[in-house]
Amino acid sequence: MNSKLLIFGSKNFNKSINEVRGSLNFSLSFFDFTTKPYLMDSSISAIIVDSQVLDADNLDVINKIYNKPIILLETLATKKKCNFNEKILLPISLIDLISKITKIITALTFSNNSALKIKKYILDKNEKKLIKDNTYISITEREVQLIELLFNEKKSLTKNYILKKIWNYSDATDTHTVETHIYRLRKKIYIKFNDEKFILNSEKGYTIWKIEM
Repeated sequence: MNSKLLIFGSKNFNKSINEVRGSLNFSLSFFDFTTKPYLMDSSISAIIVDSQVLDADNLDVINKIYNKPIILLETLATKKKCNFNEKILLPISLIDLISKITKIITALTFSNNSALKIKKYILDKNEKKLIKDNTYISITEREVQLIELLFNEKKSLTKNYILKKIWNYSDATDTHTVETHIYRLRKKIYIKFNDEKFILNSEKGYTIWKIEM
């Protein structure tokens, strides 16, 4: 399985995993506070969190992650809570751990192909709905593509870049297509959810993420 895992573990846990990395079906990266950019790495399939590292600082970092699935490795003695998608109870053999992680990532990948969690919303690509708190708006296929592009790129995108990616237009095309679609989408979101900040814009372009300074 060609997956990349970001390991958020104790020193001993990281050492144990690293010693057997040659036999794993995953490529590995190890988190520390100098590697926060890894959290934005689109090639990472999941974050593995060892419950033994859940001190106050690490909990604060983990609980702010919403763009990556989190698999928590938990012991019965663990009392601290963090946001996670799936949980694996320890102790467990290495073979069973690899098997469980593989199954979880496969299931999460299938789920992500049909739905994305974006901020406090769910983008249902099959049903073409943007959902929040059991309420939804219906959106067009182009709007689905637009939201997904802005979410996946994780940076501000220019009008010309969006035109190329979604409409296959050249740089020379003089059109208000992007502005029109974003205006209509923003209007739908505002009317239904009273949210003016789902899509942000600056001199650098449009984004769903925090605007770069």
